[in-house]
Amino acid sequence: MRHSLVVVGAGPRATGILERIAANATELYRGPGLDIHLVDPYPPGPGRVWRHDQSPLLWMNSQAQDVTMFTDETVEVAGPVLPGPALHEWTGRDGRTFLSRREQSGYLRWVYEKAVAAVAPHATVRHHRRQALRVTGARDGRQEVILDGGDSPLVADLVILAQGHLDAEPEPEQAELAAYAERHELVHLPPDFTADSDLSRLAPAEPVIVRGLGLAFVDLMVLLTEGRGGRYEGETYVPSGREPVLFVGSRRGVPYHSKIGYGWEGERPPLPRYLGPAEIDALLARPDGFDFRRDVWPLIEKELGFAHYHRLFTAHPERTATAWTDFDEKYGACPPGSPELDALIASAVPDPADRLDLAALDRPLAGVRHTSHEELQDGLRGRVAADLARRHDPRHSADLAVFLGLLSVYGQVVRLGDVGTWWHGFFSFLASGPPGPRLRQLLALSRAGVVRFLGADVRVSAEGGVFRAESPTLPGHVTEARALVEARLPQPTLARTRDPLLRALHAEGAASTGAGLLAVDPADGRVLDRAGVPHPRRFALGPHTDARGAGAFTRPRTNSPTFRQNDATARAVLDFLRTS
Repeated sequence: MRHSLVVVGAGPRATGILERIAANATELYRGPGLDIHLVDPYPPGPGRVWRHDQSPLLWMNSQAQDVTMFTDETVEVAGPVLPGPALHEWTGRDGRTFLSRREQSGYLRWVYEKAVAAVAPHATVRHHRRQALRVTGARDGRQEVILDGGDSPLVADLVILAQGHLDAEPEPEQAELAAYAERHELVHLPPDFTADSDLSRLAPAEPVIVRGLGLAFVDLMVLLTEGRGGRYEGETYVPSGREPVLFVGSRRGVPYHSKIGYGWEGERPPLPRYLGPAEIDALLARPDGFDFRRDVWPLIEKELGFAHYHRLFTAHPERTATAWTDFDEKYGACPPGSPELDALIASAVPDPADRLDLAALDRPLAGVRHTSHEELQDGLRGRVAADLARRHDPRHSADLAVFLGLLSVYGQVVRLGDVGTWWHGFFSFLASGPPGPRLRQLLALSRAGVVRFLGADVRVSAEGGVFRAESPTLPGHVTEARALVEARLPQPTLARTRDPLLRALHAEGAASTGAGLLAVDPADGRVLDRAGVPHPRRFALGPHTDARGAGAFTRPRTNSPTFRQNDATARAVLDFLRTS
């Protein structure tokens, strides 16, 4: 009897798993034949988020040289390393270009077809353009995956859940706001993938309150301006007259930091230094568990500080007051977050602007107050312009070292499972911001009055038949609008996901973490039950799990945790099938 594997999802994560199955099959699989079924209503390879059928105005958030679906010699995997082209090499474009999502869609489709061809000697691959509704079956028997549309269930020896980003039922606050909007004939757009939101409901020239200044907001900004016929002439935005007026704020009140606009030169900081495998092992071995803020964050602070000061001392020694070797020795001896460490840094780095202040980076508007709306606009434009200048100036290359430190830290912290949402938000704010040209467009839109900043810690209320927004950054000022947009993705919790398969899985005993993510075995991605026992025939990888990794694709030469996870899961699958 031929073996059967069902993968729910056919986007980049599923494609990466398929590539690893093909890479490991020669060594591990000697079965009678394998049928691989991919179940996804969206195109295989790009999936929903990267599908070709979206606006050509939408860009990737990474430079083309920073996107790959292939392993390299830095990736620590048990299976074979099979290099392949990064996005810029495949397209033949400049590596520093921010390509469109349509171009990324073509790359992902090509990688998928390459993986299908590579697995062909061992398996057949079939894509089912359906949604998977449920998975059933005994722990010690074959599984059945039920599809919509009345098709017969897919019978599988093993199932891998790789659905990617998911829709969610509204949070209580969102449900109340939606009900209020319906009663008062207002517009409320809940958290969603921006390309799928019904933006036609936002009327020209009308005020719109927007909560969120991350990547979802950047997409919103593009679709409501250039997407409605506006254009840029140099540093000036020329409106079409069809744009709404976007009043935007967030918890931090500022956009994510710009992508860094220069490359690395010289010696790299030797990472990891203070948060590596040994420290993660020690945290995982604690009998009473660990607390992120108490036990993990101090190590992250010290690791990022090491990356920052290593670069400052080695590349910009004229801005330091001691030798690197002396500083490095004393830095290592100081406890994380201690007064001794602060004193050491103050004595060795004379200019406070050259010192790493993660608290100030996280809350840039803390304590900032403005006295007028225009003063706030000028102040925020100044901050965005200063960030753009700094992130494109190699004299501040310690910022790039911190970025490398963040990548290193993320690759370690993923082993800890669910550490809450704050860390991922902080990482994204510093390391996953928009391309510089997008922030220049934001400045032009602000000068044109199409975008108006609200400030930090924005509070939204529903009263008087409208939505109202206010921020302590501009005390006493209230903005009213008949439309509210939540510019963020929904949180992928099991309790609120609209994915029927995951909801059923949770109801039937699959474990969730404190943040509501699907709990999986960190060794190979097997789904855990509420007693912590892994299911022998069900695996899950992706943002809906506590093995979320660093994204379905990643930067070359970074020992990506995503590739490590994909390889471990693929090998576990093939080993199970080989011995069953």
